[in-house]
Amino acid sequence: MTSTDGLRLHPFRGLRYAPDRVSSLTAVTSPPYDVVVRPDGVRHLETADPYNIVRLILPQAPDPATRHRQAAETLRRWRAQGVLATDDRPALYVYEQSKGSLLQRGLIGALELDGPVLPHEDVIPEVVEDRAALMRAAAANFEPLLLSYVGQGTGNGATGVIERTVRTTPLLSTTTEDGFAHRLWAVTDPADLTAVDDDLAIRHALIADGHHRWATYQRLREEHPGNGSASPWASGLVLLVDSARHPLQVRAIHRVLPHLPLDSALAGLDGAFRVRPVDGPLDAALAVLEGTPGNAFVLTSGPERFCVLDRPDPELLDRTIRRDRPAAWRELDATVLHSALLDEVWRIRDHPSEISYLHSAADAVEQAAKHGGTAVLMRPVLEQTVRQLAMDGVTMPRKSTSFGPKPATGLVLRVLDEEV
Repeated sequence: MTSTDGLRLHPFRGLRYAPDRVSSLTAVTSPPYDVVVRPDGVRHLETADPYNIVRLILPQAPDPATRHRQAAETLRRWRAQGVLATDDRPALYVYEQSKGSLLQRGLIGALELDGPVLPHEDVIPEVVEDRAALMRAAAANFEPLLLSYVGQGTGNGATGVIERTVRTTPLLSTTTEDGFAHRLWAVTDPADLTAVDDDLAIRHALIADGHHRWATYQRLREEHPGNGSASPWASGLVLLVDSARHPLQVRAIHRVLPHLPLDSALAGLDGAFRVRPVDGPLDAALAVLEGTPGNAFVLTSGPERFCVLDRPDPELLDRTIRRDRPAAWRELDATVLHSALLDEVWRIRDHPSEISYLHSAADAVEQAAKHGGTAVLMRPVLEQTVRQLAMDGVTMPRKSTSFGPKPATGLVLRVLDEEV
């Protein structure tokens, strides 16, 4: 394989659950760490199977240092017990997700971190530090990022390897609680690996999901500069999907402000936005939001009360939104929310204790009701807007988009001590 200025996706020896040591693959998998609703979702996953992967990605302990040490010790114990076993040969892994008419296939591998990968969102430093401490302690990548690239969309190159591979017997198959069927295959043939490498050598990728983990990979690489690209810390676990073949879905990420009651949120607006009460249930309120032109949000304190905010005060926008960004960025709902509402009107800092980010609108409503706070429900951004801003080198406000379907966590892990 030759050095290129494109993407370099390396085979690795995957760490996978031994099927005879767990109740089922379904019972040990999890959504990505930032999709699990805490603490309810963590408890649900922990009780599904004593070896559920959530004990590694979201360990429960009173303080961060103990959590990270606990995850590392759990990983070592499970490997010693044979619950998790390393594959015999390095491989790229073909990964398929399907549900009804939806089908997504891609390649899981260790991607070199200095390749052409475009972020499109800012990150929260505290989250990056937490993920870095966890990966540092465990010397492992527990879950792949989701990256998209625009390939040929045909049966050649990497896509051709994928299409041929899925006609063979998979290493594993399972169906998770959300109804998605998952299958995994190992690609070890040198000719197939070369075909993938040659194809990706002229591609760049967009981070669809996993900005904090990507920033974590970058930080850990800086901490382990030895051996250049040969260092296991110089690459990170990713799932690469050709969006020309399998277009990704783009959904919104919602906010919960646990310490801001809805009445206080509305009183604090003081004419900054128009407020319209709307009828529920949740789906009806979201439909009103979708049909509202311009910047708009739904505020709710629970399943019985919804209102739409729209028509922001032009003077407020002019005063609070940066002028050195393109119009597409200035007009994003997330830009207006963070610059005008959160920073200026409500004075809420973007810290995990003050703002929770949830991928499910129903979960956001439930959490707002539970804490007596306010959920801010958002609309998705068009993928072409995301990609164009990324190409222009402009990052969107953190947690602006949710691409999917996201890979299930727990089907294949990467341990760095297998590569030194």
